[in-house]
Amino acid sequence: MKLSTRSRYGTRLILDMAQHYDEGPIQIGLIAKRQNIPVKYLEQIIIPLKKAQFVKSFRGYRGGHMLAKPPGEITVGEIVRVLEKGLRLTTCVENPELCERSETCLTRFLWKEATDAIHERLNAITFADLLKKGVTDLEAQGC
Repeated sequence: MKLSTRSRYGTRLILDMAQHYDEGPIQIGLIAKRQNIPVKYLEQIIIPLKKAQFVKSFRGYRGGHMLAKPPGEITVGEIVRVLEKGLRLTTCVENPELCERSETCLTRFLWKEATDAIHERLNAITFADLLKKGVTDLEAQGC
C-alpha cells in the first residue's frame, strides 16, 4: 500500500498547524513555505479537512487557518481517511461484491487483517503524540 501525496501533505499540513496551535490562524502561504509544498496544493487539501471540521478558517487581516480541535484530539487515521476517502490494501476488503472470489478467497482474510492493523495503528497516534515524539527524537540527537 502506498499513501497518496494528498495524505502525506495533508498530514504535514495538520502537523504544522499543531506545532503552531497556540499562535492563532496561520496563512496557508506560510505553511506552504515551511513545508515546501505548493500553496495551490494545500488550498485543495484543506477543503475536505474544513468540511470534516478538522480545520477552521478566518478571513481578514489576521485571517488564516487553524485546527478546530487541539492536536491531542485529532488522529493521523482520521486525516488519512478524509484525504484517501477510505484506506484499504485491496478493494475487496471494503467492497467484497466487487470480487467474484471474495467469499472463497483465502487471502482476503489476510488483506482485511492487515488493513485493520493499519487503521488501528493510525487511529492510535494523535498529532500531539507526533509533536512529543519529535521533541524526544531531537533531544536524543542533542539538538
